[in-house]
Amino acid sequence: MNPERVPVSIFADDRQAANAVARRVADLIRTKAAQNTPAVVGLPTGNTPINIYRELVRMHRREGLDLSGVVSFNLDEYWPIDHCAIQSYHTWMHENFFKHVNIRPENIHIPSGQIPEGEVDAHCHQYEQEIAAVGGLDMIILGIGRSGHIGFNEPGSSRQTPTRRVLLDKITRKDAASDFFGEDHVPKMAITMGVGTILQAREVALLGFGEHKAPILRRAVEEPVSPGIAASFLQEHPAVRFYLDVAAAAKLTRVATPWVLAPCQWDEALQRGAVRWISQKVRKPILKLTDEDYAENGLAGLLGARGDAYHINIAVFRHMMDTITGWPGGKGTVRHVLVFSPHPDDDVICMGGTLRRLIEQGHDVHLAYMTSGHLSVFDHDVWRHAEFFREFTKIFGLTPDQAAPIQQQIDQFLNSKKPGDIDTPEVQAIKGLIRRTEAINAVKYCGLTEDRAHFLNMPFYNTGTVQKLDIGPDDVAAVTDVLVSTKADMIFAAGDMSDPHGTHRLCFEALHRALDIYTGAGKWPELWLYRGAWQEWEPDQIDMAVPLSPDELKHKRFAIFRHESQKDKAMFPGPYDDREFWQRAEERNEETARQYDRLGLPEYHAIEAFVRYPVARPANIEAQLTK
Repeated sequence: MNPERVPVSIFADDRQAANAVARRVADLIRTKAAQNTPAVVGLPTGNTPINIYRELVRMHRREGLDLSGVVSFNLDEYWPIDHCAIQSYHTWMHENFFKHVNIRPENIHIPSGQIPEGEVDAHCHQYEQEIAAVGGLDMIILGIGRSGHIGFNEPGSSRQTPTRRVLLDKITRKDAASDFFGEDHVPKMAITMGVGTILQAREVALLGFGEHKAPILRRAVEEPVSPGIAASFLQEHPAVRFYLDVAAAAKLTRVATPWVLAPCQWDEALQRGAVRWISQKVRKPILKLTDEDYAENGLAGLLGARGDAYHINIAVFRHMMDTITGWPGGKGTVRHVLVFSPHPDDDVICMGGTLRRLIEQGHDVHLAYMTSGHLSVFDHDVWRHAEFFREFTKIFGLTPDQAAPIQQQIDQFLNSKKPGDIDTPEVQAIKGLIRRTEAINAVKYCGLTEDRAHFLNMPFYNTGTVQKLDIGPDDVAAVTDVLVSTKADMIFAAGDMSDPHGTHRLCFEALHRALDIYTGAGKWPELWLYRGAWQEWEPDQIDMAVPLSPDELKHKRFAIFRHESQKDKAMFPGPYDDREFWQRAEERNEETARQYDRLGLPEYHAIEAFVRYPVARPANIEAQLTK
């Protein structure tokens, strides 16, 4: 019996899911226009729905989608916050959607973060009345927070709650920290539509993307309704659908353990997942699993399809043994290796040990830093480096005439800067230079010369804010140029979707588009994916496991330390995890080694893991994807 309590559609990636929702919104708009009535929609903000808005803008410009009859009500807004602040949802919605389409200004409704405290309750009541006055919401689009919140309805919200002011959960404030350049600057309160308001919408679409959303989505979809997970109340809605990408759906029963629901098509990928699962469940290494272990845990069908436990165990064990290699570039030939690093430290954090191996084993290794990473530098580091330059000019008797005006501008800006203010071009440049020199320091520590580091400075990142632009031709051209100049035939890149502010996802999109051009010119490189600081591949997914000795792991730690501006406390550490990046990297690599050991494979101190692209997905997942 399928334990899912709401309809769920799974898509190959987040853009396909967003486009499906955009088409549903467009259908609603056209239907309502034909009836000469307004389409009333509830709208969210953030990285999750951004591609819905981009697709609607495309439809408006190229297909003539008319939004003049749309009445919009946004889900929420921080309180207190000025409407002109870059973190305000008023600003976000106008910059990313409203100014690009023909929605009438009088039809746009967003809760106010400027309302005086004594008027908040009346403002919330008026918001409810405005929704009722247009006949209620025809459709509402939602994201889901890691705590299971929808809108800003935090754990503990009841089913009947209306629009109101709420105290933000600590997890929610951690999630928002990147937008405000630090958790300390995130407002403690917000105004949100209530669960009751949301449930009154005639149709609900919830989107969830990325590995980091998978655990809470399983609970919202498969566990009973609970005030501890506001999204679970959607189970009671008659017209709701969850739109998930494969990564976000990974913990659902039909994806993680489909054999407990129905007979499966047993391909190699699904077999490996099942054997790893049962090994962990019964706490036996792979080669000790018996027919009884399989039969008693719902895997009799695997025995029937693939033979007895002995032969299944051997097949999976041999495959996993073959993933282990101390020669990631192979032996007997020199590879042209290109490592793409979304931020200037992802390379050493995620594959610092493998990087050193490739260099020591004589391969032609280049590093491509895709963004400047300036958003992740604290202001006090700018002060420190600016002061260093001032003293440097004094010590060596250099003329300060040219430097003095810039120094004065920096001093004036930093002295008057308010939390969340966009840095001036001069400050952005210094922050970018800090990260650039740190990356060069790490490159040299790893045994390469400075000319092997390529700084792409991709335009999509250079907005001055956490919100990024969509990938454009100049971004793709920058990636294509470095592919061509390095003659890359072996590529490593970040393949995770859990990066808090979406940079990894956009960088991979640019690489994917550049590879279409590169391979079109007759080049056919291998592409290996590592995961960022927030997640690791499951053992059965791994295609290459590179063991690291204690000394190699220590060398990797010192390479990470070269990125001093990210040491002790990073600007964007991500939620739930206060460890430094070097600690996460070491503990993750050590845990991967322990998992290999528990499965009965050789015991190593640490392991860095990679998956070959395109990522092999079990046939049961491919069959479930919404086209």
